[in-house]
Amino acid sequence: MIPHPDWPHQQLDIGHLRATGVAAVPFRSVVLKVHSRCNLSCDYCYVYEMADQGWQRQPFTMSRDVVAAAVRRIAEHARVHDLDSMQVVLHGGEPLLAGASFIEDLAQRVRRALPARTRAEFTMQTNATRLDRPLLEMLARNDIRVGVSVDGGQEANDRHRRYPSGQGSYESVARACELLGSADFRQIFGGLLCTVSLENDPVATYQALAALGPPQIDFLLPHGTWTAPPPYRAPDASTPYADWLLRAFRCWTQDPKPRPSVRMFDAIIAMLFGESTHAATVGLAPSAVVVIDTDGAIKQVDALYAAYDGAADTGLSVLTDDLDAALDHPTTVATQMGLLALSDQCQACRVRDVCGGGYYPHRYRAGEGFRNPSVYCPDLLALIMAIRDHVAAEVRRLVPSPPGGTTA
Repeated sequence: MIPHPDWPHQQLDIGHLRATGVAAVPFRSVVLKVHSRCNLSCDYCYVYEMADQGWQRQPFTMSRDVVAAAVRRIAEHARVHDLDSMQVVLHGGEPLLAGASFIEDLAQRVRRALPARTRAEFTMQTNATRLDRPLLEMLARNDIRVGVSVDGGQEANDRHRRYPSGQGSYESVARACELLGSADFRQIFGGLLCTVSLENDPVATYQALAALGPPQIDFLLPHGTWTAPPPYRAPDASTPYADWLLRAFRCWTQDPKPRPSVRMFDAIIAMLFGESTHAATVGLAPSAVVVIDTDGAIKQVDALYAAYDGAADTGLSVLTDDLDAALDHPTTVATQMGLLALSDQCQACRVRDVCGGGYYPHRYRAGEGFRNPSVYCPDLLALIMAIRDHVAAEVRRLVPSPPGGTTA
């Protein structure tokens, strides 16, 4: 395991930050890694294909003792912080490998344990290859919203998202999305998660995703760092990912309503108007997410697996520690301290408050840690500036300047 880097692990004076008003933000979202393996073999997977290989040491499924402890810690955290809601995300690996009865029992246990004033909001992120009507009926019965990972149409998706045999997964996913979009299950269709691949056409990708009828599309930049850059992300001022996303953006803006929300675009537009959002990949909102692994380990977001072996570890476990113990972990503090966590370059940037330095895991550089701009810095700047120009043009179109003058 690689030692933790100086920033934030050795260089943050957490006591001083707390004394000067940087308060801990309670966790509002708990990711439960209910199963540590997957039935697909996606070649870009950050869990299995990147620096942290800790999944190999994890039990396949949470034991009864870990489930009981996780439920107790979640309820305790909600009670201590008087939370009105708590999001529980069922994740993996592939969470459906844990089985329908496991998932139903877990959801019911959490709901029974939470304080009366705390609303449980369950979601599941799945590759959808195992989704069928009986499973969807169970998920609907337990009000568990379903997010599906899919990378576009058949050719685009099957380029990377394949079974170990090499067979593509698209046909199974498309059948599941058709069921999710039906009247019986539409209410639990959370949306689609698409990892951007520059090899896929952005317009065709957006159109294929929109054709599946999701309420929301979430474009995810491939996880990478300055030490292990994403594909085609050279250390220069080129903007290949912004170029891709902007083609999708223009297609989205021209799509007649009702159209799916696109989380990244909506978040950037909202922040350009001064609104706050809870997007993890842009902006300055404090992270309020914690992960519980199949062995009960309390961890940081699993995208940190792209940085180095052990980057997500806290040394804590629900079997021995409460969730509050993770609030003073250096990574938690760093992802909750907003502007104070940004590099000098980010501090001086004109899109600082919208970009927020980019996604925290993407800032890592070996030997330095996480106080760097995102490895996607040129892309984020180009993307935000282009969306800003589009929004400004739309405002001018809707609110034309009066004759002989300008609007206030």
